[in-house]
Amino acid sequence: MEEKLKAFQRLLIIMDELREQCPWDKKQTIESLRHLTIEETYELADAIIEKDLPNIKKELGDILLHIVFYARIASETNEFDIADVINALCDKLIHRHPHIYGDVKVENEEQVKENWEKLKLKEGNKSVLGGVPKSLPSLVKASRIQEKARAVGFDWEEPGQVWEKVQEEIAELKHEIDSKASKEKIEGEFGDVMFSLINYARFMDINPEDALEKTNKKFIKRFQYLESEAAKSGKQLSEMTLAEMDVYWNKAKEL
Repeated sequence: MEEKLKAFQRLLIIMDELREQCPWDKKQTIESLRHLTIEETYELADAIIEKDLPNIKKELGDILLHIVFYARIASETNEFDIADVINALCDKLIHRHPHIYGDVKVENEEQVKENWEKLKLKEGNKSVLGGVPKSLPSLVKASRIQEKARAVGFDWEEPGQVWEKVQEEIAELKHEIDSKASKEKIEGEFGDVMFSLINYARFMDINPEDALEKTNKKFIKRFQYLESEAAKSGKQLSEMTLAEMDVYWNKAKEL
């Protein structure tokens, strides 16, 4: 524990020195750091997908730097400092884990989640869904919405029911397409299909964001193989037929 505290103290000292002496660090504001923080978060997410532990360590450090940076900036106007951030977090964790720090009994993870959402409502949240950030990417947001609804009992009972809903939504989408409905109606049904598929992924214990990103990476790898092999043959993709490209694509799938 002593080594961890010394390391954190060292970071705080360096942050103070940078803020006071470095021209770039002096200029930063909470607003100017925002887009950089988002970028660092996505870099951490990439490292996690790749199971790249050295890079995960690096990206965690970058995000920790941002947390300390925000707190340092806020301390300059006496709004809050890093101690306030940490103490508020500790208080919240203790309050929301009464099965650890109180006399509440729980049987499983689901009951922990239910208690968590109930406590958030008591703290002033008007809706269970109020804690879902508006700026989340839509795929992630759909997952969080469904998880939060489930925590208060609003959910399907078994996977088969959810799969039936997926098929129902696909049929409705096809009906709108076949009847040449407006783009808005087709878009609405397409969104319903995606929402129901994300719901089904949850029942299958699959993270849809991770699943889609892995497919993205797989497609990129195969497409780049296709480009490389075509170039070796002295061909341009734009000049090849789909049948010719399929030959290389099928080889890429075997790798």
